[in-house]
Amino acid sequence: MELGDIKKVYFIGAGGIGMSALARYFMSRGCLVCGYDKTSTNLTATLEHEGILMSYVDDHATLPASFRDKNDDTLIVYTPTIPKDSQILNYFKDNGFILKKRSEVLGIISKGQFCIAVAGTHGKTTTSCIIAHVLTHTGYRCTAFLGGISTNYKSNFLIGDNNVVVVEADEYDRSFLTLHPDISVITSMDADHLDIYGDAAQLVESFELFAGQLKDGGKLFVKEGLPLDGITYSANLNSSLKATNIHIENGNFVFDFEDGYANIKGLSLSLPGKHNVENAVAAIGVALSLGISSKLIKKAIASFTGVKRRFEYIVKSPEHLYIDDYAHHPEELRACFDAVRQLYPDKKLTVIFQPHLFTRTRDFADDFAKVLSTADDLLLLEIYPARELPLEGINSQMLLDKISLVEKEICRKEFVLERIKIKKPELLLTVGAGDIDTLIDPLRKLLTNA
Repeated sequence: MELGDIKKVYFIGAGGIGMSALARYFMSRGCLVCGYDKTSTNLTATLEHEGILMSYVDDHATLPASFRDKNDDTLIVYTPTIPKDSQILNYFKDNGFILKKRSEVLGIISKGQFCIAVAGTHGKTTTSCIIAHVLTHTGYRCTAFLGGISTNYKSNFLIGDNNVVVVEADEYDRSFLTLHPDISVITSMDADHLDIYGDAAQLVESFELFAGQLKDGGKLFVKEGLPLDGITYSANLNSSLKATNIHIENGNFVFDFEDGYANIKGLSLSLPGKHNVENAVAAIGVALSLGISSKLIKKAIASFTGVKRRFEYIVKSPEHLYIDDYAHHPEELRACFDAVRQLYPDKKLTVIFQPHLFTRTRDFADDFAKVLSTADDLLLLEIYPARELPLEGINSQMLLDKISLVEKEICRKEFVLERIKIKKPELLLTVGAGDIDTLIDPLRKLLTNA
């Protein structure tokens, strides 16, 4: 199916962060766009406000008339996490509609364009957002499909007027193998999604295949230490691209960039943490490879305000600091905690953590316990199942028993506000990828009015 043939698009799972970016793209092309998701969220409400007709009932009877009959100009996009027994999904399958995964559609869109793809088990959302921002802020321009809401643009989709496209390449179910980038960035390859891959070796093999998808003459940027051949980057002296002289000034991480050719001094990044400095180094390397000047890059990095739910300050007052982060893998938690401790070494850290997936909790229980034990006070929520059914013996109590903290407890979501009201934390961190974000506004109001 060619991009120009598509006139009508229906999204099954339209409320997903990646799916909603695609929905916005097709709206910008003048297509008729409709969709289904199981629950209404702030994001789906925004899609409706932008003119996309949404349904929250998995019943083919709710389909608009324009999507009842098969047509060659109609595309159905679905997310792999949609249950196989979905009525809407099976209606389209049974009636011979053209169905594509999100990743396949990104492949169609990026075909014939200059594609910059960012992959990694963590770090890809922030890195792709920084790249898209640098290209936009400097006037280079790009179209971007992001896995998070860029706070600079309050969107996960940017539309450009050239043939450059920035995409977040998702390793889940090997989705990124539909892409053939001109520039690739691989931020990390830590074991994850073992429910799909089986073991870490299979995950590594997929990243090796993704690296091999690069077009002739393309550039591959890889985090120092990964078992791949490419242009290495990091915050140490061993890599081709490096951040040096890292220090904190007024809450910002300030650093110098070196690559053997360019030397950019005094870069300032508002997003904390060494891991985010490294994400910025990768983005700077990409921008320099496109011929963007060091002076413009430095201004763009300074103006980058971050990504929603990536070390996002919710409350910042003399009495309370409240930060929210999407971290849901042990390595992400470790990086987030390290950034918090660097900024606020003398404050007691209270953490509310919601484990995401039974399989991930099972596979990394010891690693989760080790990182969570470095907090000062922990409220552990029940495991968010997402697409999974419960596994015997895998629950939050099992994880709590492995954590060495004294101040630790399991807390149901509905009791979180009551516990936080009693605790009055000076430094609060919420972390997780499930529905823990529904606590953000209530916690904001509680701490603001405390």
